[in-house]
Amino acid sequence: MANTAAPAAKQAYELRTYELKFGSPAGNIENYFKEALIPALNRQGVKTVGVFREVGKSDPGKIYVLIPFASMDAFAQSATRLASDAEYGKASQNYNALAPDKPPYTRYSTSLLSAFDVLPQMIVPDTKASRIFELRTYESYSEDAARRKVLMFNKDEMPVFYKVKLNPVFFGQVVAGEHMPCLTYMLTFKDMAERDANWAAFSADPDWKRMSSSSEYANTVSNIIRVFLEPSPYSQV
Repeated sequence: MANTAAPAAKQAYELRTYELKFGSPAGNIENYFKEALIPALNRQGVKTVGVFREVGKSDPGKIYVLIPFASMDAFAQSATRLASDAEYGKASQNYNALAPDKPPYTRYSTSLLSAFDVLPQMIVPDTKASRIFELRTYESYSEDAARRKVLMFNKDEMPVFYKVKLNPVFFGQVVAGEHMPCLTYMLTFKDMAERDANWAAFSADPDWKRMSSSSEYANTVSNIIRVFLEPSPYSQV
């Protein structure tokens, strides 16, 4: 009998980038994440919220927050659920009481992503092990180029990632946010040495060389934005 199991539901990811206010203590917003936002999201069923800092400590500092929702509907309902969450309101009081001359950040940007078919659910690494994360955004020159790059991952490229241990955390097509049309994905490694060795293995892989020369996937990426991250102590990813 044919396998009739339904495919796994695709997650929706909200990826926020907070640019900290120079001179303001980062602890204000860190405490908000740790004591208010993350527990409230956990109560909504979002169990693995990631919080990261850039490796090398950028100036002004930046904090990246990755929120994996079960679906686009769950994302759409989240703000309303936060507003009606009494525990969240109480835990947010100190954060909301910060004076205008002591803002916790200058601004934050956010992107909404739809998980790839080939990786519909986030893969959460061992949070007890020392890890680094690589966040990559691939810009494309047109919507069709972006579509073909997503197809390349879904159809051919992801098996090579697994083979050479480019360990995925999530892959998502950006449906709203900066740098569109684009896709964003996150990988994890134990350290930079492992990262460099595994990317070198990828570049030398015959399957990668074959597909990268295919006319079907030609000119799909016009620019790559790469950021190295380390998890905050309270990150759930």
